[in-house]
Amino acid sequence: MRAIWKGAVSFGLVSVPVKLYSATESHDVSFRQVHESDGGRIKYQRVCSIDGEEVPYSEIAKGYETEDGEMVILTDDDMASMPSTSSREIAVEKFVPSDQIDPMLFEKSYYLEPEKSGAKPYALLRQALLDADRMAVVTVALRQRTSVAVLRVRDDVIVLQTMMWPDEIRTPDFSIETGEVKDSEVKMATMLVETLAGDFDSSDYEDDYADAVKEVVKAKIEGGEIKRTPTSTKTGGEVVDLLAALQRSVAAAKTARGESVPAAAESDDSDGSDEDDGEADQKPARKSAAKKAPAKKVAAKKAPAKKAAVKKTATKKTAAKKAS
Repeated sequence: MRAIWKGAVSFGLVSVPVKLYSATESHDVSFRQVHESDGGRIKYQRVCSIDGEEVPYSEIAKGYETEDGEMVILTDDDMASMPSTSSREIAVEKFVPSDQIDPMLFEKSYYLEPEKSGAKPYALLRQALLDADRMAVVTVALRQRTSVAVLRVRDDVIVLQTMMWPDEIRTPDFSIETGEVKDSEVKMATMLVETLAGDFDSSDYEDDYADAVKEVVKAKIEGGEIKRTPTSTKTGGEVVDLLAALQRSVAAAKTARGESVPAAAESDDSDGSDEDDGEADQKPARKSAAKKAPAKKVAAKKAPAKKAAVKKTATKKTAAKKAS
């Protein structure tokens, strides 16, 4: 793992230098939106909803939409005036009983590893949290924003878990009408709970959906059901597109000069797009024009024959005058 943050846990006069590691990672299956016929990725443009034009990154700003639909544009100066901090301190505010914190408040988990100089105070803090069965409520600055978090112990490692702000927890806006609950029904429900009682072991559960998707993908790859397109690789997608455009340009220039285009260049030029079809329609016209060019040369050769005929006629007329 790679440390994403370095700082120190401070409580009282004690400071524990630590490194912060992300404790979780998502293995959720994600899909790409692609063209069904050739597997090409579907790209999206940043288009303004008012003028319909594509907007470059340099012209994109942050906007805050009000409840009545108005948009407030925030400049870089506005963002610079926001409260932010770059403190490297995890400040302990208080130690609270573990059962007082609603798990719904927990957001993201991080592992804390002590630096060599802080190994002993780290062990002391860890043991104190275990013996007291408490969590340490702390404030920490991550990504230039101050967050509230807790420190707790998991498998001999101190874990920092950021928490959501209280106003981020939604209140249910529905009511539950259960009606009358009989004692016999409660007893049966209790018996069911006792029947299914047990200890939690996370290894008992697995993501069968992700495994099923991977098996289907593996089977398709082994069966040759795969689309190999220029954009299917992460590297060189734009370079391949540029190369194809250059090849089309060279082929078009050669055709305009009446030169023959290799079959490979013609096959590179046909990628199924509407623009390429237009170019393909124009190529036969250019070739036929090139073939008509020799006809002009033939006509040019016949021209002297007419001049010769004129000269012969003039000679006959001169001879007739002399005879008279």
